[in-house]
Amino acid sequence: MTETPGRTRVLIVDDSRDTLEMLQRNLAREGFQVFAATNVPDAISLLEGQPVDLVITDLKMPKISGLDLVRHVRDNFRLTEIVMITGYPSVEGAVQAVRTGAEDYLAKPFTTEELLATVKGALAKLQRRRDAAGTESPPVHFPGLCGESPAMLRVYESLARAAKTAATILITGESGTGKELVARAIHYSGARAAAPFVPVNCGSIPEELLESELFGFIKGAFTGAVESRAGFFQTADGGTIFLDEIGEMTLSMQVKLLRVLQDKEIFMVGCRKPRQVDVRILAATNKDLGSLIRKGTFRDDLYYRLNVLNIHLPPLRERLSDIPLLARHFLARHSRELGRQPPRLSDRTIEILGRYEWPGNVRELENLIQRLLVMTDGQVIDAPDLPSFMRTLVQHQKDLHRTLAQVEQEHILAVLDSVGGNKTHAAKILGIDRKTLREKLDRSGGRSGPEEPDT
Repeated sequence: MTETPGRTRVLIVDDSRDTLEMLQRNLAREGFQVFAATNVPDAISLLEGQPVDLVITDLKMPKISGLDLVRHVRDNFRLTEIVMITGYPSVEGAVQAVRTGAEDYLAKPFTTEELLATVKGALAKLQRRRDAAGTESPPVHFPGLCGESPAMLRVYESLARAAKTAATILITGESGTGKELVARAIHYSGARAAAPFVPVNCGSIPEELLESELFGFIKGAFTGAVESRAGFFQTADGGTIFLDEIGEMTLSMQVKLLRVLQDKEIFMVGCRKPRQVDVRILAATNKDLGSLIRKGTFRDDLYYRLNVLNIHLPPLRERLSDIPLLARHFLARHSRELGRQPPRLSDRTIEILGRYEWPGNVRELENLIQRLLVMTDGQVIDAPDLPSFMRTLVQHQKDLHRTLAQVEQEHILAVLDSVGGNKTHAAKILGIDRKTLREKLDRSGGRSGPEEPDT
């Protein structure tokens, strides 16, 4: 990693804009990809949305300290390294930072050479840890699942663990996040892969038919039962049954499902004799089962039986860095079905896709890609090819939620970033002089770091 710093992502967190600017400038000059945040909540949001190799965080910050961020990173991002910096150096502070999980400790003021030496040392240790992790536990590929964001890496880790057990698993997440894909991945990566995988959408089967569909019925059990028929549980015997939309199940059916979980046996409708079944149960819901329990519409004992292990799928808006990868995956798949070469997405198209909210999640993105392939013939999909509502929402999204002063500040900071923090160039682009630029930055709490020579 240290040989190719351009591929290394560094997140710097400090409530001082001057310090952020100095760190950003020095690290960018060395070829690192740098992200910046002025507080811990913003830093956590950045970590959730994209992979980060190294976090450099200040110790003393308002409300939430750098130590809290260190704890969060250690609890949630095992292969991300941390360096602590502070203007209040002490032996106790250094010991506490390292014990909490920081790799190293820098006291302000420090030289550029000290900064880079510390960064490279932390990254060298990180590379050794990643190499060891790769040797001990090679990455598992789960067909149908796509993404490299930290949120998805955690899903893959949970999947790998789930595939090794026979435990009942509850998969949660909004509609369209891919819960059935996760269930299939668990089944086909486990010991039951050669046996049947039977998906059942509990919400799509009428209440009066669900019991007979799940457990089967014998001849004469009810009007129209002219012959006995096996249910989904018998079909899945030896394999896995996936009960989607489990929150739609009635209380009476929940009692019967609880019996299956406890006794491993079913009663066919019209039959008093139980039948043993060997079935692994995976369940999924897009509802808050805790809320349903409080309302009295879902049994807490069934919830605890189902929720032995939980895998939560993040909504697409929380894994925006995966959108280009997902879009190209869908382009390749559906282009093959149409017998054409997959077109390329323009940079502007990717930008718009990355700023849309995606209420329908991954399913909505896949549907959009299918529609674009049908409606376009060229080799490039550009912004005008996208639905008008998407383009319009993206164009006005920021203006509707910001004051004029906030819009001005955002534009000034964006121009500064585009010229590497050079205020002379930024002032020329903005059509103001350097003094006015500095005044605007000072008023808004923006960056007003050391003077740089005109170039």
